[in-house]
Amino acid sequence: MGATGRDIATRIDALRAAIERHNYRYYVLDDPEVTDATYDGLLRELQELEAAHPELATPDSPTRRVGAAPAAAFSPVRHRVPMLSLQNAFTVEELAEFDQRVRRLLDREEPLSYVLEPKFDGLAVQAIYKAGQFVSGSTRGDGATGEEVGANLRTVRSLPLRLRTAGPLAPPAYLEARGEVIMRTPDFARLNREREETGSPPFANPRNAAAGSLRQLDPRVSATRPLAIFFYGIGDCPGFAPATEMEILEALRSWGLPVAPLAERAVGIETVTAYYRRLEAGRDDLPFEIDGVVVKVDEIASQERLGSVSRSPRWAVAVKFPPRLAQTRLRDVEFSVGRTGVVTPVAIMDPVRIGGVEVERATLHNEDEILRKDIRIGDTVIVTRAGDVIPAVQEVVPSRRTGTERPILFPRICPSCRAAISREEGQAAWRCTSLACPARLRETIRHFASRRALDIEGLGEKLIDQLVGSGLVSSVADLYRLKKDDILPLERLAEKSAAKVIAAIDRSRRTSLPRLLFALGIGHVGEQVARVLAAHAGTLENLETAREEELTNLRGVGPEIAASVTAFFRQEENRRIVAALHANGVRAVPESPDASTGAGPLAGLSFVFTGTLNSLSREQAQDLVARAGGRSVASVSRATSYVVVGSDPGSKALQAEKLGVPRLSEAGFLALLNEKGIE
Repeated sequence: MGATGRDIATRIDALRAAIERHNYRYYVLDDPEVTDATYDGLLRELQELEAAHPELATPDSPTRRVGAAPAAAFSPVRHRVPMLSLQNAFTVEELAEFDQRVRRLLDREEPLSYVLEPKFDGLAVQAIYKAGQFVSGSTRGDGATGEEVGANLRTVRSLPLRLRTAGPLAPPAYLEARGEVIMRTPDFARLNREREETGSPPFANPRNAAAGSLRQLDPRVSATRPLAIFFYGIGDCPGFAPATEMEILEALRSWGLPVAPLAERAVGIETVTAYYRRLEAGRDDLPFEIDGVVVKVDEIASQERLGSVSRSPRWAVAVKFPPRLAQTRLRDVEFSVGRTGVVTPVAIMDPVRIGGVEVERATLHNEDEILRKDIRIGDTVIVTRAGDVIPAVQEVVPSRRTGTERPILFPRICPSCRAAISREEGQAAWRCTSLACPARLRETIRHFASRRALDIEGLGEKLIDQLVGSGLVSSVADLYRLKKDDILPLERLAEKSAAKVIAAIDRSRRTSLPRLLFALGIGHVGEQVARVLAAHAGTLENLETAREEELTNLRGVGPEIAASVTAFFRQEENRRIVAALHANGVRAVPESPDASTGAGPLAGLSFVFTGTLNSLSREQAQDLVARAGGRSVASVSRATSYVVVGSDPGSKALQAEKLGVPRLSEAGFLALLNEKGIE
């Protein structure tokens, strides 16, 4: 390996070490030291280097979380040490009985020391590490035998693929770490919104979403789901002999495994009860679902004396919280329209308190769910509420029917703009596809102006509300008719900030075709699909006239996306808005084949950007580099070709000087582009 090869290998090692450190700080210490964007940049650079140098890839690289090929089925795995379930208690009185029983069996009168943890509502799994490397994983199954899900478990971002060696305790040669795979409630809510917007059936709750995501036959599907994991115990671990349960948690944390937050040691049943009541009162404020508290005897010697019965240990109990369900009457149904045009039925109910919150609206998801559950106006229904998740109608109480209930009639025209709505074959969602739909407009503009779309800095939520509310903007095309004097009268806009917004809008007139396609908010068209469509069509005009059969044959598109794209451009109002964007000076630069082939005037060159650019955004600059065959990386190394320095630069400018990497001002960067014929 030559000098350049050594530099690349060194950089790859450094990136892996940095990413593992950031994973540890984020998932274990809950104390990140870099932004998500910085982390993503490190990961992206590592992916690019490993793709260019596959001989340097390793099984434990942080990039190996994208999922392997689909499995034919899950293989059975026999657990060396059974994965027992826990006895349940449902009241504080039953918790006190557990304490009395344990102390009686141990012949102890003094208060016992317990370890307390939140009881996650997820899927129990076991992760096996050999010589510090993750090698396999399995579900609990029946306690004796589980299912091999190692390829899927590998995709969970918070699962370390290599145990830490920098902690106070050296990792063991063999470790069976036991934990719970969950989905945080904000991630669950976001996933369900995305599923509903694409016409897919929503998940009932975070537990079902986590379990279903981990047990996908195709690990690549698991990799797209926002799963997390917390560890709470060990199975077999030769040579490790902890004296207490708390030592186990500390060891897991030392090895880099994320441990359940809020775990505490408590002495005496009164302290345990107080902990239970505290978590019950605060459960809605947690970013994950818990359905109770796990109470474990702390001393391992006492655990061994107590032993187990059937499928559960005598030394632990799960104290469940009261269920968060309520009965109420469904009085009416309203239909709301989201950013992508999905029409969602919303139940209007008699107010009812669930989990300390008064609820009078709940989602009914879609027409198929209404028919499947046979929900009617006037029904008595069971409503659930889980953390930050929108309340949902779970089921009907048929015995409470009086015969006066009425069927729910789903509209066939948009309840907001009265345009026709349509439902694609095989999809659950009805949707309005008009970009001019008032109900969609605010969200449409927010998406259009977002960083990954047209990146219009300063066009935030409050300003968008004012622009729409005042009638200044009735479509995204109207943004490009705005003048400074138009927006100056709006609340909280001084002359300087108004000028900045107009300047940002002007800068966004020149963009890439993939960004514009993504910004238009076409159903099922994310950033990757937008790049595929742009590379195929070359221009927006070509895509407007493309046939469904033509798009279906593109890799990564398929019939569902193709139908959505062609339906979008068949809508007369959408074509009018696209034409207005063009008339107002919005130009989408065709995607160059150089971006995917590695050819082009900047081929082989890498750029790092630091500080603020004035004439274009950082994302626009990176797009220009990519289209010309170059690449943008997050960190400076000796292999970096140029560091582009804007105003108020960070430490990367000093790092470039230290390593002797050429630095370019914004003007120098633009001059380089001009010299290479890049517009």
